[in-house]
Amino acid sequence: MSTAPRYILDANVFIEAARRYYAFDIAPKFWTSLSELALDGRILSIDRVKRELDRGKDDLTKWANDNSLNMFTSTIQPDVINCFRDIMIWLQTQDQYKSAAKTEFAAGADGWLIAYAKTNGCIVVTHEVPNNMIQIKVPIPNVCRALDVQFVDTFLMLRAVGIKFD
Repeated sequence: MSTAPRYILDANVFIEAARRYYAFDIAPKFWTSLSELALDGRILSIDRVKRELDRGKDDLTKWANDNSLNMFTSTIQPDVINCFRDIMIWLQTQDQYKSAAKTEFAAGADGWLIAYAKTNGCIVVTHEVPNNMIQIKVPIPNVCRALDVQFVDTFLMLRAVGIKFD
């Protein structure tokens, strides 16, 4: 018996949607759909992404707070912590990225998001794209590829979970 894939969302999925194409006043169905998918266990994000969203102090922050119990899970889990450590060890061996990019990646939510996905078999949802030439940022897809973690963008996820806006 196969189970439906679970998707884990990067902060940029929420931020871009709220600020641009799925603003709360334009596409409220997007936000109720995310809430419903979280209740069903189909999507989630992590505590460290929520902290990034909380910095905005806006409608997105309010939505994240209203949905925090179902949407945002803790990264304080031994397997996730160990995987994050492994990601950081791997990252230090990568000559492509500048030291500042590695430091920024280590301090942010991205490594934890990937560690959670790897540990729990989730598909990462992000707007970032792979870039084998970039040196000043560590793109989520680059790390996902190195660790054999699937990633998609918001629109592929919406299609995969069958969301349609009437």
